[in-house]
Amino acid sequence: MSTGSALNLPPTPAPPLPVRARAALVLQGFGLLSADHLAAVHRSVTNASNALFSKQKTGDGWGRPATLGISESVAGRHWCAELEGDTILSSEYILMKFILGQQDGPAERALLPRLANQIRIWQRPDGGWGQYPGSAADVSSCVKSYLCLKLLGDSPHAPHMQAARQRVIALGGAESCNTFSNFYFACLGIISWEACPAIPPQIVLFPHWFPFHLRKVAAWTRTMILPLALCSALQPVRTLPRGPDGEPITIDELFIDASYKVKMSKPWSADLLTWNNFFLAADRFIKVCRRGGITPFRDEALAKAERWLLERMDPATTEGLGAIFPPMVYIQVALQKMGYDRSHPVVKTAERDLDAFIIHQPHDDPAKDHSRVQPCFSPVWDTAIALDALGEAGYTAANDARIAETCDWLRAREVTRRGDWIENLRRKDRHLQPGIDLACWAFEYRNEWYPDVDDTCMVARALHRAGDRPGETCNIDAAKRAVRFIFAMQNDDGGWAAFDRTKDRPWMEAVPFADHNAMQDPSCSDIAGRVLESLIACGVNHDHPAVSSGARYLIKTQQPEGSWLGRWGVNYIYGTWQAINGLAAARLDRDHPAMAKARTWLLSVQNLDGGFGESANSYTDRHLMGRGPSTASQTAWGLITLMHLVDAHHPSCQRAAQWLMDQQLQADKLPMVPGPEYRSGATSTGDEVMGGDLEHFDHLSDIAGSWHEHWFTGTGFPEVFYLRYHMYRHSFPLKALARYAELNTQY
Repeated sequence: MSTGSALNLPPTPAPPLPVRARAALVLQGFGLLSADHLAAVHRSVTNASNALFSKQKTGDGWGRPATLGISESVAGRHWCAELEGDTILSSEYILMKFILGQQDGPAERALLPRLANQIRIWQRPDGGWGQYPGSAADVSSCVKSYLCLKLLGDSPHAPHMQAARQRVIALGGAESCNTFSNFYFACLGIISWEACPAIPPQIVLFPHWFPFHLRKVAAWTRTMILPLALCSALQPVRTLPRGPDGEPITIDELFIDASYKVKMSKPWSADLLTWNNFFLAADRFIKVCRRGGITPFRDEALAKAERWLLERMDPATTEGLGAIFPPMVYIQVALQKMGYDRSHPVVKTAERDLDAFIIHQPHDDPAKDHSRVQPCFSPVWDTAIALDALGEAGYTAANDARIAETCDWLRAREVTRRGDWIENLRRKDRHLQPGIDLACWAFEYRNEWYPDVDDTCMVARALHRAGDRPGETCNIDAAKRAVRFIFAMQNDDGGWAAFDRTKDRPWMEAVPFADHNAMQDPSCSDIAGRVLESLIACGVNHDHPAVSSGARYLIKTQQPEGSWLGRWGVNYIYGTWQAINGLAAARLDRDHPAMAKARTWLLSVQNLDGGFGESANSYTDRHLMGRGPSTASQTAWGLITLMHLVDAHHPSCQRAAQWLMDQQLQADKLPMVPGPEYRSGATSTGDEVMGGDLEHFDHLSDIAGSWHEHWFTGTGFPEVFYLRYHMYRHSFPLKALARYAELNTQY
């Protein structure tokens, strides 16, 4: 079947030669790059490989004891770098401890001031806090940070607190905070529970055919809203300690309109017949019924919700509810309100799993000494992208024992439990048994309930590329079983979501407690592109129906400018990288209109210095699409994409590769000192693109041969929560330069 007919498009010429062979022919015709340049590229690849190997862990890198139920399979060669969010994680941890009444314990007296110090360090000159460097100030972050500092003794009259208050007022006051912040405030008695949206626990009883059902929302939403539903029903309120004036601590000074302390601030739509108005009316109805004692099936729902949550907290299957920060916080509040004592094994395990996310950054300067909280661990993802990059550089299980042992570690993390996702498969696939019929992986050390497509396809590609030791087939076999999982998870629209086979239900985003912008988990272009690339790498034919429908989905979701939106990375550069990888693997010719549009757009956003960069501000302002100071990870994504769209010796590729080589660290970068980008003067596009609020120092430490990257290039929830993956700056530049070196080497 030709490429055109497979994608239901006009016929195209015969499938082109593989990209490496095509590049070799082009170079023979037009001449190779200089020998000195290629030698420098190879040195850069070698140095980057050595640096990446040096970051490999040979055990549980976070020092957690075996008593936490972590299997011996954690021990082994793998990567797990810090996964960094913003100060909201530290502030919510502090607020949780006050809600639980645990703020005065010995451990808390040592820890909470250190978390507060992180909040002070990250406060901006304008008094606010943001979601990432260069973002606008975020009102929810500002209010929670202010409250935490006030709870831990900072005077509201201090200059930094006055500046914070002024910033909050300028942003619309505390009544502008998001839903999840309001739940914390209600638990602390700062606002009424009436000001929070009602989440009836009866949702756990809804039948599968009901429009709103737990299996129809995103996997992360299930684990987040059910503990909140318990809190919404039980309404815990902790009286705050009194301040120096003898009065209970409040944040009344942050409200512009105090009436919103007792009512929801979410506005009604001007048009009567909208989903927003429907759900606001439903919320009002639920609250009226609750005040009148009309709560049918409440006890049955509470009991079923408790069973559902406890089952998914079993330490034999997971390291915390959902293995991510938000539900691991909410469940501790819910457990206490349900009567679980702090000495109960379930509570003790919940505390230890959450506390494992804390990173301590000691420093002789008290102003820089702090602790911070990660949203979760990322070992499977970090290991897969590192293994894939080293595979691009030529390391395999057959020629390097470190690679073989890494593959063993990944295979040991294979999920073998039938989790929630099974229920969303087609009927013909629901009999499939993980670990036997198919292979899948989760993001974290252990999260048996929630494997995901993104990690699975990345692990499959890395294992297949690494190959097997002589006489073995285990890695290749695991990759082939992963293909079966990926096929089963494809959505009807041709794309793939992260955690479930599902449909797009936009109306869900109007639910009042859905302001994290990720109530559901529909297909997205970046995952679809990665899946296609992985399927082809694992031996699936380019004209397989799943590949063809996936390619059609990508063509359909291309932006008018020629780019693709990035759901899980920042942003259009990330989405375009993934989509083009997939379309190129599916053998869409580079002269196809979709590829030509992508090429034109990508060349138009390459920075003057040769690199690529983009601010997460582009999620809210399309004029910033593909714009921002060059970063190592985004330049790597841009270079890899360019090599699918133009020949590898094209000047644009040379410039991007040279930027990566020039920015590669020649010496170690110490923590809590300015990074190289602060010493290099103005950026190619101007700091105004990123907001102009570069931190004065950075807690990162980087080693020679790697790269430094201050900016956040990962996405959790668009417009709400962003991430700095600390492995991105090490793995993706290596992958890009290794491919560039190979394509520019004449065979």
